[in-house]
Amino acid sequence: MEKRTVEYSKTEQVHLVQPAHLNGGNRLFGGTLLNWIDEVAAIVAMRHAGVKTVTTAAVDGLDFKAGAYLNDLIVLVGYIVYTGKTSMEVRVDTYVESTDGMRRIINRADIILVAIDENDKPTIIPQLELKNDFQREQFMQAKRRKEMRHAQEKELLR
Repeated sequence: MEKRTVEYSKTEQVHLVQPAHLNGGNRLFGGTLLNWIDEVAAIVAMRHAGVKTVTTAAVDGLDFKAGAYLNDLIVLVGYIVYTGKTSMEVRVDTYVESTDGMRRIINRADIILVAIDENDKPTIIPQLELKNDFQREQFMQAKRRKEMRHAQEKELLR
């Protein structure tokens, strides 16, 4: 199976914050943002794996850094940072984009997804071709997060 680059499946999605997206504090509702993040992560994973179905296995990090408000332009950028045998970690950075095109980050999420075949079973995915030091560092950080998740799971099962 051929390797695929980070750029192969990188996905960008844009949303306009509308009144229905606001919570009681007149900020973007966290659940709405999480829905958008999960959708972008799934698209990235489907593109990378070359499958029609993926499932979200875990949300490893979801860091809210700032709020978003009515009429803000929200840009989500998702890309693969790690691949295992059937699972992958997708990083989704969320920005508010100003009218001059400048972006400021408001959220970062790390989502773990599993590729699913036509029999609803996990399926082998292409490995990740790392092209630079930044990608290699992100891969190693994700690998450490995976090891920590597995250690925590073992501890919970005791």
